[in-house]
Amino acid sequence: MEGELKVCDPLKVDHTRPMESWRILKIMDELVRGFEILKKYKLAASFFGSARSTLRDPRMYEDAEELARRLAISNFAIITGGAHGIMGAASKGAFTAGGESVGLNIKLPFEQLSNPYLTEEMMFNYFFTRRVMLTFASEVYIFFPGGFGTLDEFFEIITLVQTKKIKRIPIVLYGRDFWAPLLSLVEDMLYKVQRAIDESDLDLVVIVDSVDEAYEEILKRVKC
Repeated sequence: MEGELKVCDPLKVDHTRPMESWRILKIMDELVRGFEILKKYKLAASFFGSARSTLRDPRMYEDAEELARRLAISNFAIITGGAHGIMGAASKGAFTAGGESVGLNIKLPFEQLSNPYLTEEMMFNYFFTRRVMLTFASEVYIFFPGGFGTLDEFFEIITLVQTKKIKRIPIVLYGRDFWAPLLSLVEDMLYKVQRAIDESDLDLVVIVDSVDEAYEEILKRVKC
């Protein structure tokens, strides 16, 4: 039997913090400047992954650099979050190949330094405006292992594709050991048990385990 429910008085809630209307102008400015940058690049690949340099498998950084190098030679602009770790590796691959390396970075309380391999960069104040830019940036999205931020970006993009809020764009997951357990959970729990997704949703991503495999899949899925 439920206990007595508490009734909250909305008049006691602190509404003294002013609504800062000027933020709307900052948000508009970031969106406009972001789209102005992205429209320069007709063919692009976005790399996502850990900003840290502490991944268990250092091969991931080497592979991100090499894959970005090959894609840059194939005329893809490489889009990253602009920081270090996997993002820095991908930026380096594009830069050393003489390609375009674009960083969409974010201002944080702890300084998130930009990597030195960017040919163009924009700093964002707001995660959601930056997310809009990353979502509409490219013809393919490549996810390397990472933390909460990487997983957040992955589920954001796959949800937008699933719900047809954006066109179906190839989503490539690099590293079977990292991604297979997550996709097994998605298949077993979300599809088979909960029936919360359709069987076709399981085909929205492809897992690859080498630079050669990733490069071939990308060129097969991106009509260029």
